[in-house]
Amino acid sequence: MAKGHRAQIKRERNANKDTRPSAKLSYARIPTQKACFVLDAIRGKDVETALGILAYNPRYASSVIEKLLKSAIANAENNNGMKAENLYVEECYANKGPTMKRVQPRAQGRAYRIEKRMSHITIVLNER
Repeated sequence: MAKGHRAQIKRERNANKDTRPSAKLSYARIPTQKACFVLDAIRGKDVETALGILAYNPRYASSVIEKLLKSAIANAENNNGMKAENLYVEECYANKGPTMKRVQPRAQGRAYRIEKRMSHITIVLNER
């Protein structure tokens, strides 16, 4: 149990908060593995290069991640006052989300389970 007054505990918790600009998309209808293929391509790149990679990547996940990256850039400019030219993708990862379970009928009265996986995608930017 933490010591001190409730306001002091909240102040200490907020002091340790991460101030890097980020954007998170929860419950994206993309499996984590497929999202990671695209995220690995942009990790560590500057923002202009990352947007170029995403624009010409044929995967479906790239269009979703491109929109998320633009949101993170807007967060950096409006909330943190950073310049878009100096930004780069410091972290990007996809965590496993819930799975929708569906049933498809198969031969001889059997039921075949289809799992439609979701993911939570996060992009964190920083200035060079």
